[in-house]
Amino acid sequence: MHIVSIPQSAIDQVIRSRGREHIYDTLDPKRTALLVVDMQNGFMMEGVAHTLCPAAIEIVPNINILAHALRQAGGAVVWLQNTATDETLQSWSVRVEMDGPERTEKRMESMSPGTKGHALWAGMDAKPDDLYVNKTRFSAFIQGASNLEAMLRARGIDTVIVAGTVTNICCESTARDAMMRNFRTIMVTDANAAMSDEMHNAALIAFYVRFGDIFSTDELVGIVSKGRAAQQAAAE
Repeated sequence: MHIVSIPQSAIDQVIRSRGREHIYDTLDPKRTALLVVDMQNGFMMEGVAHTLCPAAIEIVPNINILAHALRQAGGAVVWLQNTATDETLQSWSVRVEMDGPERTEKRMESMSPGTKGHALWAGMDAKPDDLYVNKTRFSAFIQGASNLEAMLRARGIDTVIVAGTVTNICCESTARDAMMRNFRTIMVTDANAAMSDEMHNAALIAFYVRFGDIFSTDELVGIVSKGRAAQQAAAE
């Protein structure tokens, strides 16, 4: 598990700009979605992964805990799957140029729909009633990457919790764009995974300072539970 280190200078900057350390310490679970990013064999299974992130396996229990808590409270769980297609070789040709032919071929073999790499990691507690979304860019919210935003809007979702791998690429890109598409956005400090503690913390700090809020799994479960209790009390 990553050692999370948010410097006091970042916390102080958040307090100066927002008035307090956390702005999303209350939420409406029924209007909240957990976005689980790229927890697939293509990032987690040796011999299959085109990019192996060993730390991703360590966050599986926390993601499952969050998914259970949010389902119980009436929220949505969305499994985002990194997806490589022939079309993206043309429409995202800059990525192909950066990766080169060998890495591109490996990514296509690992992340194309129907491959073992594209499938979710077996340890993920995915349910039939959850939502499943293929995305063809790092961010699920950028134009043409997926239909995620339309699905969330149709369900009245206004808050998203981002977990998954890797913290500083697909997770951070999705979280930043979620905020800029007007969703209240949270990243989970111990339910995201990167290639190193340094990359993990750098992403969390940059996001926290300007784009949204950060909490641990235990903190979020408590927040969701309070929101559920508030809903039940209001219904009585």
